[in-house]
Amino acid sequence: MIIDKYPFLWSNEPKHVFEDGSVTLTTSGSTDFWQRTHYGFRADNAHALLTRIGDEFTLTAHCTFEAKNQYDQGGLYVRIDEENWIKISIEAENDKISRLGSVCTNLGYSDWATVDIPASINSMYYRVSSKGDDLLVEYSYDGNDWTQMRICHMHAHKDHYLAGMYACSPKEAGGAVYTFDQISIEKSMWKNE
Repeated sequence: MIIDKYPFLWSNEPKHVFEDGSVTLTTSGSTDFWQRTHYGFRADNAHALLTRIGDEFTLTAHCTFEAKNQYDQGGLYVRIDEENWIKISIEAENDKISRLGSVCTNLGYSDWATVDIPASINSMYYRVSSKGDDLLVEYSYDGNDWTQMRICHMHAHKDHYLAGMYACSPKEAGGAVYTFDQISIEKSMWKNE
């Protein structure tokens, strides 16, 4: 299991179970990662299972989930510190749509790039690859055909990232369930093109 090969540690540890190469967690309410932009608030208390990576890498995971409330979300997370990180996930919106997207936070300000997808989708593969201070973010419905979501620059990057999986429930109720499997960390697959 990939988590046995790397020293993964919890940030804001949730209720969770490790089983057969997967981790399933249940979110607590009023949890999120966000910094300032538009909404003004700052949140740095989502659940995250992270490991330190110093070399250029590709992190891949498959996520299935049962969202309970609007804004529930979970996927991959790459962190430098509270004001510099990126998250990739599907965020629950309503009974018709969810938002497949990413938030890149640089120097204490978050952006949010999304595309609407049917709310019936409850499974996605995510992949993030590093090359120096830059990150390539991709998603896939089947784990074979990948679509680029974004390329971003992490201004505060020095010599390592904390990388792994995250989930949160920004509303008070919590209780969303996220299962991550097919987790892998490899040498960066991002090719020069």
